[in-house]
Amino acid sequence: MLVKDLKIGEDVTAFYLIKAKNVKTSSANKPYIDFTFQDISGEVNGKLWDVKGDIENIYNPGEVVKVHASVTQWQSSVQLKVIKIRTVQESDQVDYSQFIPVAPIDPEVMYNEILSFVHRMDSEDIKKLVLALLEEYKPKWMYYPAAKSNHHAIKSGLLYHVLRMLRSGDVLCDIYKNLNRDLVFAGVILHDIEKMNEMDANEVGVVGEYTMEGQLLGHIIMGIKKIDQKCVELQVDREISLLIQHMILSHHYEAEYGSPKKPLIPEGELLHYLDMIDARMYDMNKALRDLEEGQFTDPIFVLDRRRLYKSSLSQSDL
Repeated sequence: MLVKDLKIGEDVTAFYLIKAKNVKTSSANKPYIDFTFQDISGEVNGKLWDVKGDIENIYNPGEVVKVHASVTQWQSSVQLKVIKIRTVQESDQVDYSQFIPVAPIDPEVMYNEILSFVHRMDSEDIKKLVLALLEEYKPKWMYYPAAKSNHHAIKSGLLYHVLRMLRSGDVLCDIYKNLNRDLVFAGVILHDIEKMNEMDANEVGVVGEYTMEGQLLGHIIMGIKKIDQKCVELQVDREISLLIQHMILSHHYEAEYGSPKKPLIPEGELLHYLDMIDARMYDMNKALRDLEEGQFTDPIFVLDRRRLYKSSLSQSDL
């Protein structure tokens, strides 16, 4: 049974991928495991109360497990009360493609299209910087998600996010003639590049934990450090280096979201809104995808707890 088809009050036996696992302590001072289970249709929280074995080292993120559970409700959300759980066996003959949401475009195709944007650049300094970082990170580009649990948290999600932003930014550069297209393209490609070192993801696109540097610094600070270092190494013009660093530093716009400065150049302003538009459209389409026409979603945390409406005119395409 797919996550999207779970019905409160029923029992379910199904295979799920463990996306996240946290060991916690109950009010009775007993340890339990808090899971996030996943398949291609969505995610669901699960609780295993009576844990046996080495609790820290069993049932880890990235593993597929067989679960027998009761479908319950907690704070308006579906939840699984796990009765039995075991790791997958060879005889189960599971199809791993049923557990791992992936971007709808092949990663090599996306990577090559991104390269086509780079090859249109006029500035040789910007071009060599972006090409060097694309090549250095290429193995991770193929599978890294753009987030642990929010927008584009799918295999190859970071590539997909960047590609859609590039397509949108290219059109807007035709409208707003004052923009430097090379800077816009560079900012889009590099704005989240250090997410690939901020998060520890496996090759199926599941993030286990944030790295130490990711927790202490975050991808924005890590990103400007990386670009500064690479620009010195490649002898990139100092102003170009500072402008691209500034775009990365300011793309979250607010200090509470990690940006100590707001954009001071038009290309930085555009980068922020390209990022926001793509993230919001992805989250909205994901929420509406399996909803019947005329219905409202449950409150969505990442969208300020808004309850979205699916009209008869809606189209859902991640």
